[in-house]
Amino acid sequence: MTERQFEILAIISENGRVEVAKLAEMLKISQVTVRKDLDVLESRRLIRRQQGVAELDAEDDVTNRLAYHHREKLAIAEAAAAQIKHGETVMIESGSCCTLLAEQIAKTLKDATIITNSVYLSEHIRPALGNQVILLGGEIRMDPMVTVGPITIRAAENFYVDKFYVGADGFTEDGYFTASDIMRVQTIRVMARQAKKTIVLTESEKFRRHGVMALLHSRDIHSLYTDDKIPEAVREYLQQEGVIVNTIDMEKKS
Repeated sequence: MTERQFEILAIISENGRVEVAKLAEMLKISQVTVRKDLDVLESRRLIRRQQGVAELDAEDDVTNRLAYHHREKLAIAEAAAAQIKHGETVMIESGSCCTLLAEQIAKTLKDATIITNSVYLSEHIRPALGNQVILLGGEIRMDPMVTVGPITIRAAENFYVDKFYVGADGFTEDGYFTASDIMRVQTIRVMARQAKKTIVLTESEKFRRHGVMALLHSRDIHSLYTDDKIPEAVREYLQQEGVIVNTIDMEKKS
């Protein structure tokens, strides 16, 4: 994506919906150019267009979460994907950073295996272009489009992988990454047990809030990928807990 396309996506994310003519005026470019950029964003399923308007869907839709802070999430995913080797098998949970990670794997590798409980993720990267995707069955949570519960847990217990990638919706002062869905938390904890390394992917703003449930403690995390706005106190705490903190310099990504 170009710098202008990131800017357009940020404007739409902030406002929910914006007229094409207004976008052209704000960016001082022609409507034809705006429409070409919107074509790219729509092809990536980040926005939708109708009758001269570009917009997001309902705010809680899983597709929309890809649009918010997309630049940071994409940079995080690219950095994490660069460490995945040819032929490697990885387990990936749901979430926007994790979905973009899977997308990067599909683009850059041809022989990786992705094990996931995310129906959305498996659909998003179709076709997988030579990579194998294993979808864990179970009860579907319809908003995030993930499988959870006893069937998913039993399926996950059949696999042993080197790396498990997971997102989070917040972080507590006593060192817990957090989430908000109890059945999803239970499933993630089991998935983490099946991996040698649990790796968190999340943008830095998540460290300024927390969800309602403890997900995983930082001492159980091997490494973190985030952007360079992570609070310094949090960075130092995580490093003291033995977490490898990988921060992406967003200025270099501009």
